[in-house]
Amino acid sequence: MTAMHNKQIISRIYKTLYISFGPQKWWPGDTPFEIIVGAILTQNTNWGNVEKAINNLKTDKALNSKTLHKMPHKRLASLIRPAGYFNIKAGRLKNFLAFFDNNYKGSIKRMNAEKTYALREKLLDVNGIGPETADSILLYAFQRPVFVIDAYTKRVLHRHGVVPENASYHELQDFFHGNLLPDVQLFNEYHALFVKAGKEYCKPKPRCERCPLNVISLPAENSTAEAK
Repeated sequence: MTAMHNKQIISRIYKTLYISFGPQKWWPGDTPFEIIVGAILTQNTNWGNVEKAINNLKTDKALNSKTLHKMPHKRLASLIRPAGYFNIKAGRLKNFLAFFDNNYKGSIKRMNAEKTYALREKLLDVNGIGPETADSILLYAFQRPVFVIDAYTKRVLHRHGVVPENASYHELQDFFHGNLLPDVQLFNEYHALFVKAGKEYCKPKPRCERCPLNVISLPAENSTAEAK
């Protein structure tokens, strides 16, 4: 596709999903720190389970960096049990908390003073934080214009012939960064809409017949993408 067509397709997909689903009001969280914890806990689970884990932390008056940093691993794992893989995720949270304390003295304000690229690189160095989690933290906790790529985004775009199936995370991210203005609210809403479309229609076994994206016509050379 040409650069102009890429921009048109990206714009049409967003408008179609937004008209169909409306604003998604992401990311749930009262504070940047809560959003960060949620981004780490939501790996390989659904948000409903994460909410239960976060509510456990709130009930225990433990949803702050100092308390969680000092909390024994076993206790933390028991509180976040609803989020699944609780021992692994407790370890990942502990890794982040150590990083947060060592680099920023537990201060969100200090962390937010970092430039986006530098902060992203540092987050990726934390064991257990990959590109999707790091970018979710940047976008939702710190309001940085970084497009988050997840399995839903890739699946929707591939099935509609927009990107190849083997496109990497960074290739997909560059695709959005190169064709959209760096707008935090737009990136926020667009990512959430992809998740909604993936959960409702673009499942592993797709429900294409009612998908709102069926109204979008794609170029002939891309119209044969497999619906897997």
